[in-house]
Amino acid sequence: MNPSPHHAGHVAVIGRPNVGKSTLVNALVGAKVSIVSNRPQTTRHRLLGIATFPEGQLLLVDTPGIHREQKRAMNRMMNRAARSALEGVDAAVLVVEAGRWDEEDTLAFEALHQAGVPVVLAVNQIDKLRDKTALLPYLQKVTSDRDFAGVHPISALKRKGLDALVPALLALLPEQPALYGEDEITDKSQRFLAGELVREQLMRQLGAELPYATTVEIESFTVDGAMLRIGAVIWVERDGQKAIVIGKAGTRLREIATKARLSMERLFGSKVFLETWVRVREGWSDDEAALKTLGYE
Repeated sequence: MNPSPHHAGHVAVIGRPNVGKSTLVNALVGAKVSIVSNRPQTTRHRLLGIATFPEGQLLLVDTPGIHREQKRAMNRMMNRAARSALEGVDAAVLVVEAGRWDEEDTLAFEALHQAGVPVVLAVNQIDKLRDKTALLPYLQKVTSDRDFAGVHPISALKRKGLDALVPALLALLPEQPALYGEDEITDKSQRFLAGELVREQLMRQLGAELPYATTVEIESFTVDGAMLRIGAVIWVERDGQKAIVIGKAGTRLREIATKARLSMERLFGSKVFLETWVRVREGWSDDEAALKTLGYE
């Protein structure tokens, strides 16, 4: 018998902010390559997650959510990153929330339609849909005047529906060998991932107080035998924000650093010594030059 053809290629993961794109990428990869929180705009960079299966390889391009608000330089940068992710991809997944379709979902679909790539609709969070009988009418409504290559109800968090989603995506990709090794899970460096894991804790613990006023820069990253020594700078825009991040007697900063360090040790498989500092850089989130120096493109 002839072996089944092997498919590999790039798949953009697109959707409005906070709809579960990064959770889906992590679930497909089988490892945490993209940070998650319950705050919109957690993902700020284009990131490649590599998901390898016997039948093929999905190169998942996780992107910032496409949104209408473009008041600050960071918002404009994230929209550009999301749209540029469509260049050169073989297919795309539009992630939406079960039971909901709003203007930002339409904006994301239109961007994919203009790119001219086949689009699979992933209807996420079906486990949270209280009235299950409402799912079919919802699917009929959102697909009635839109051309999708497939429709898949899923729960990325609980990994439901992924067994059907994976072959549907692979079928849209070219027949070719794997483009990355089986043990590779992302194209990003450990240095980049370390910064993201610190920022994840900032978003999780301070999202209500400082949703978008913080970013992280890895100032040092050295290998010391079996240990990684990492120095991270947390940038804020005002002195008052610095006090919030540090907390009373430094308790909040210690908690952020501890949880980030534990996440790094799980991901990197080694001991980590993490030092953190909080510094002020006024207006960094609305300054194109500052964003570039801090690693945003």
